[in-house]
Amino acid sequence: VGAHITDLPILVPVMRAGLGMLSAALDLLPEARTGFVGMKRDEETLLPHAYVNTVPDQLDGRDVFVLDPMLATGGSAIQTCATLRQSSAGRITLVCVLAAPEGVAALRESEAADLLVTGAIDERLNDAGFILPGLGDAGDRQFGLN
Repeated sequence: VGAHITDLPILVPVMRAGLGMLSAALDLLPEARTGFVGMKRDEETLLPHAYVNTVPDQLDGRDVFVLDPMLATGGSAIQTCATLRQSSAGRITLVCVLAAPEGVAALRESEAADLLVTGAIDERLNDAGFILPGLGDAGDRQFGLN
């Protein structure tokens, strides 16, 4: 017995780290459309800055799965979800591997996403806004820069 999704969500990996989750998501939802949002965190202010957005201007209520392996401060996820809301996204689900309690709280308070799916919630953030104990920079790990 199984389930069949009739209205596939749009997959939106947050570049660059979210690219590592895209292949597995497409294995599960091979016919899903994909859009990309690129966010870079300013390491001094911890605020996100968008550098690319290929998501259609009008999503017409279509559901979206945002793929981002780490939810630390929540800034990039909230900014990405806000961008999707401006494009009339339907239900937004943030899918991540690891989260910090501060990021979970910020996401909840912002009401940017409708649902958060995470593998684990770690202890806290350090002063630089990184998850402790964490896994390090997810993009660096995936692309051999760590």
